[in-house]
Amino acid sequence: MKLKTIPKSYDEVLAMEKPKHRKPKKPNMFFRTLMRTVSVPDLAATDFTFKKIGMEKLGKKEPCLFLMNHCSFIDLEIAATVLYPRSFNIICTSDGFVGKDWLMHEIGCIPTNKFTSDLHLLRDMSYALKTLKSSVLMYPEASYSFDGTATTLPETLGGCLKLLGVPVVVIRTFGSFSRNPLYNNLKRRKVKVSAEMEYILSPEEIQKKTVPELNEILNKNFSFDYWRWQQENGIKIKEDFRAEGLNRVLYKCPHCLTEGEMQAEGTKILCKHCGKAYALTEDGVLEAEDGEGAFTHIPDWYAWERECVKKEVLDDTYRLQVPVDICVLMDTKHVYRVGEGELTHTSEGFHLSGCAGKLDYVQSAVASYSLYSDFYWYEIGDVICIGDSKMLYYCFPKCEGDFVAKTRLATEEIYKIAKSKRKR
Repeated sequence: MKLKTIPKSYDEVLAMEKPKHRKPKKPNMFFRTLMRTVSVPDLAATDFTFKKIGMEKLGKKEPCLFLMNHCSFIDLEIAATVLYPRSFNIICTSDGFVGKDWLMHEIGCIPTNKFTSDLHLLRDMSYALKTLKSSVLMYPEASYSFDGTATTLPETLGGCLKLLGVPVVVIRTFGSFSRNPLYNNLKRRKVKVSAEMEYILSPEEIQKKTVPELNEILNKNFSFDYWRWQQENGIKIKEDFRAEGLNRVLYKCPHCLTEGEMQAEGTKILCKHCGKAYALTEDGVLEAEDGEGAFTHIPDWYAWERECVKKEVLDDTYRLQVPVDICVLMDTKHVYRVGEGELTHTSEGFHLSGCAGKLDYVQSAVASYSLYSDFYWYEIGDVICIGDSKMLYYCFPKCEGDFVAKTRLATEEIYKIAKSKRKR
């Protein structure tokens, strides 16, 4: 899915009037049916099936909060199918409204800026649930999984459940990551997709439990490893491009410890610095081509990279400093290309400067528990997005190297360390 961008000076963007907040709209039966209908071809191609667990506890018209894991665009098509004909509003990233604002509101989408403080979001969710009597679909991970395992959930989620006071249902998907993982530029593979929908918490149970207890339940329900799932279920990925782009996730060589020189093409990934190569089998296992391998399981490699980043932060040696092209989001008409700059990230947080000295944005280390970063964002390029409720800055690295995954890992580890220091 492409997104339209146009050039505009930073001063021109700052002078623009920001759109006024709009209350959520309950999608009518026509748009609910339309969403379900357009989902049929993709789901039919995957032999989609789903099952319900404990859903008899939920009234047919009782509003609830649906929490769904997020791996690819097919997730929305799954939701439109398994929830039909129930009315539901969808929490959606603000950039998803660009060029299609009217349609997004009509199908019930509620815009929010990822990983920023959004004062309107909880109010909008409550309005949809209590006033519109419509359920709410939320992807609490907020971003696609990079390595096929669950991403960090916000600590505020348990408190959100208490404030909303409605039943909670989890929708889990199986096969959507394997079908078109983000690192692979969302190229589709021949994989069956399924889902299960489970009623996990009643309003009474939510009120009896503490916020930490609720967060523990949510984390347990969002614990998965799709590579392991693939292997345990005998799923074969036979496409000859299955490893392409894997260097975005596995950016650091575990043998020579060089970063940014991993190369993944076809079914193989290798380090251009030391020459160590691995093949990704049809079963999703890494096999060293010569000698002993450091890892056979991709999430283990990614977890090791996280530990390496954490050590850099603790040793005060972590630093990202990269030239970037800068786009900003101000309204839903376009994404605006405002110029070039430099993005710096340290244990103190982010610093973005540029646009001929007119842009100087600082974001603290505790501003967010994670980072909005993506591979091949709207078919433009790998992106690191920072910002606040006023403006989002989309930063596209201009030099060679894989920065996106490491920067997300660093953001999460810096946040945890900073929060721990504050508590002490």
